[in-house]
Amino acid sequence: MAFGPSSTPSPVPAGIPCWIELACREQAVAERFYGALFGWEYTTQRDPATSDGRYAIAALNTVPVGGLYRAAQGAPLGWMPHISVPHTASAAEWVEHLGGRITLGPVPIPDRGTIMHALDACGAPVVFWEVPPNWEFVTGIPNTFSGADLNTHDGVAADHFYTKLFNYGSHQIGDGETLDYVEWLIEHEPVLYRYVMGSEYSLDTPPHWLVYFDIDPARGVDAVAGEALMHGGTVVIQPYDTPFGRMSILADPEGAVFAVIDHSRVAEGWGRAEVDDPYDD
Repeated sequence: MAFGPSSTPSPVPAGIPCWIELACREQAVAERFYGALFGWEYTTQRDPATSDGRYAIAALNTVPVGGLYRAAQGAPLGWMPHISVPHTASAAEWVEHLGGRITLGPVPIPDRGTIMHALDACGAPVVFWEVPPNWEFVTGIPNTFSGADLNTHDGVAADHFYTKLFNYGSHQIGDGETLDYVEWLIEHEPVLYRYVMGSEYSLDTPPHWLVYFDIDPARGVDAVAGEALMHGGTVVIQPYDTPFGRMSILADPEGAVFAVIDHSRVAEGWGRAEVDDPYDD
């Protein structure tokens, strides 16, 4: 790893997504939508860093699955994965050394460790989190975080930044030309993915993360897409089959884009849907 040893071992290895967070305009609207779609329940904490001093912890069966907060006027909206680091101070040095830029912090949060916001070497926003020993974040079960893609125009810069920062392995899933889609791995296990945006995105689409949520096979992605519409959301990309499972890209009532995936429905070969740019207003 790029970081030195920690006196207090982190419950989450470096380079692992350890939290997801939604910046929204109307928190009540977002809570209703995701509560109806995923069965989440919420507890609210005070947070002076948010625009209204409130931060909602979403939970499934009482275990935290992510956070929601009202963003300040003009601040970016949408879902953001947070990546674990053993020391935010050391991570800050490495981020800048590798061509990134710190935009906030490191900032300690009472009982929740220390966070740092940055732009990576390809200009994508990213959050690094030094989590406390009692950290809880459930993933990999229906209605929780499944994974995330970094969508970028500069795959080389992204690969260099993250593989050097976390000592990720890198494996090309596509052909590297017509489809440049890479998985980043720790000990041969995929951790995150990087996609060079193709013709389905406009050239001025900024680099961004796409967060995925697991769907119960008994429920199915098609049903979830229909339910999203019923609750005021949008189907950005209709359900389709991939080698990773059947998936669909959706947007909540405020336009925050996310993906849902049923890993039991895998297809041979690879093909990304040709659709309009989901980030083109």
